[in-house]
Amino acid sequence: MYVPKKIFFTKGVGKHKEYLASFELALRNAGIEICNLVTVSSIYPVGCKRITKEQGLRLLSPGQITHCVMARNSTNEPNRLIASSIGVAIPSDKKMYGYLSEHHPFGETEKNAGEYAEDLAATMLATTLGIDFDPEKAWNEREQVYKMSGKIVRTFNVTQSAQGDKRGLWTTVIACAILLP
Repeated sequence: MYVPKKIFFTKGVGKHKEYLASFELALRNAGIEICNLVTVSSIYPVGCKRITKEQGLRLLSPGQITHCVMARNSTNEPNRLIASSIGVAIPSDKKMYGYLSEHHPFGETEKNAGEYAEDLAATMLATTLGIDFDPEKAWNEREQVYKMSGKIVRTFNVTQSAQGDKRGLWTTVIACAILLP
């Protein structure tokens, strides 16, 4: 059984006349272009230690099969606002798993996309932990309920946004959680 022991977060943006090349440039900007990325669903593993991007990049080898949770968005529409965000919610109980969420909207600012992804991850964790909350309340109100419960220790997001290239080049944004042994 393989359970990741380390995790780091990265993001990037790329622009090119070819869609695939813009994605490659976003991977390069994020520092993870040397990996064969395998996307997985959104569980923050029990006991997984967050490391810095710099520490994580040093652990990668060219061609390595690397598991990740990735949010990705692209456009070739000039000036169109795009974003990709990973939201994270970590429980206070070290024996419990957390949640990662992916969000890839059009027309949302980096701040709004990040808050939405963070809210989504925290809400998934809150429902798993049985925290009573009103889903109609604003994120900042629910965040306080989640944290006051003592069951959620931390939430955050990693978000990349960009405007579509004015000349119509493909613009790609990514946000990734990289899971390592």
